[in-house]
Amino acid sequence: MRVTDTSDLWWKSAVIYCLDIETFYDADGDGVGDLGGLADRIDYLAELGITCLWLMPFYPSPDRDDGYDITDFYGVDSRLGNHGQLVEVIRTAHDRGINVIADLVVNHTSDKHPWFQASRRSTTNRYRDYYVWRDTEPPDTSKLVVFPDQEDSIWERDARTGEWYLHNFYKHQPDLNLANPAVVDEILRVVGFWLELGFDGFRVDGIPFLEQHAENAGDAAGTVDPHELMRTIRAFLNRRTGWSMMLGEVNLPHPQQRAFFGGKAANELQMQFDFIGMQATYLSMAREDARPLVRALKQRPTIDETCQWATFLRNHDELTLDKLSDAERQEVFAAFGPDPEMQVFDRGLKRRLPGMLGGDPRRIRMAYSLMFSQPGTPTLYYGEEIGMGEDLAVDGRMAVRTPMQWSGGRNGGFSSATPGRLIQPVVTGARGPEHVNVVAQMHDPDSLWSFMRKLISIRRTCPELGWGTWSVVDQPERSVLVQRCQLDGSAVVIVHNLAADPVTVEVPIDPRGDDLEAVDLMSDEVLTGGATTTVALDGYGYRWLRVRPAGDLAIP
Repeated sequence: MRVTDTSDLWWKSAVIYCLDIETFYDADGDGVGDLGGLADRIDYLAELGITCLWLMPFYPSPDRDDGYDITDFYGVDSRLGNHGQLVEVIRTAHDRGINVIADLVVNHTSDKHPWFQASRRSTTNRYRDYYVWRDTEPPDTSKLVVFPDQEDSIWERDARTGEWYLHNFYKHQPDLNLANPAVVDEILRVVGFWLELGFDGFRVDGIPFLEQHAENAGDAAGTVDPHELMRTIRAFLNRRTGWSMMLGEVNLPHPQQRAFFGGKAANELQMQFDFIGMQATYLSMAREDARPLVRALKQRPTIDETCQWATFLRNHDELTLDKLSDAERQEVFAAFGPDPEMQVFDRGLKRRLPGMLGGDPRRIRMAYSLMFSQPGTPTLYYGEEIGMGEDLAVDGRMAVRTPMQWSGGRNGGFSSATPGRLIQPVVTGARGPEHVNVVAQMHDPDSLWSFMRKLISIRRTCPELGWGTWSVVDQPERSVLVQRCQLDGSAVVIVHNLAADPVTVEVPIDPRGDDLEAVDLMSDEVLTGGATTTVALDGYGYRWLRVRPAGDLAIP
């Protein structure tokens, strides 16, 4: 691997941090986070070690779906700031070596978008075909709805024209007609606009619903090939910049995921979230058995060397468990979210990690070490680095979209506004800001924040995890996962104990018979031995071992 490769394909070595501007930091005291506040906190992200910032939607919106119901794809919500302040955020991030990507929502708009307002006025206006309409009553589609507590169909009758429009999500989010070339042209203009303002790529929202679009619409729309759309956007990115990337939300089985990478041509998405690996991680932690995770990682399809998986334990939605069997899902529920108020639609959890793991600092750190050690690009959701909790009193996905906890003061240091004016209530209780906040943890070398900063630093010294060849090292303990990643003659061996009981294992270090040793990157302890070395692990223990020539103190 050449140094130039790591720059050209920067996403393979990145550490991604996702945040919602409106809940991150409020600089002007109106109770809503803003771009001025985010600019003030870019240095915080740089000190943590973040190299890619993912911004959730900042576009103008009625905010009925936390900004994913968009009224202007070219705009900035006035509550958050303006285009000039957004450019300041991007410029400041770039100055600190941080790339910035934006949410790209191509499936739908808000029903308040001018396109849809025009579309519903008559059956003959120029924007009618920007959306998917039908003039016959649709069949029962209740099994296809995404939010069964809110919707009972993916079609909604519009009284003005007496026809029905398609909405895979909420009825206030009509689906765009992606079979219409004019709509695709608009999408490309949107992409080009934000590239010109300095963005380095996009996280593409809800890709499986693009794939289902034609099937759900039946005869109401032309055939939509979501792969063709991804290839079209990718080709446009390549023409405009050559180094921008697309990170896809593709919660599908592995064969379909591989297709959205573009297969051998590698001409669609550069990155995809590993939903299957995430769900298997929780099943393995619930069972204290590494085998479900090993199976999921081994079943990952082979992808082009320019492509990458994004690993994560938490994101801005409910923690979906839909790729587990019913019995497996119930195991995870029983372990990490047994109460109905902790669950969403019987398919996922609305909890953050600390609550799920009972606040056990050993287990929390092991979980993040495990996630960072999986081959791919680690992705954090804001507040994970300090162990923020959730607000179970809030419905659904909003339970984990609470204000960032900067200090132990009023509103957790998020805003100077009165608490009643905040965009979302601050978490209370054991995970509230008086117990969990940035200021206290940054000054505590034993805090979760200090651990995460060190973990990110170590991960960034291990290019093998983003670029190398991954394998599982066989050993007899079910609770132990031993991974080996190697690249151009260098290797790291990472060992995790998923169980509460301590264990000792023999770990192969020198399979070629060379004179090698291992140094623990967490403690700088040098482990010696012959072909193997003895590794003692505490309950929920972990070791990151850099394999090197014996006595070699040089940086590999």
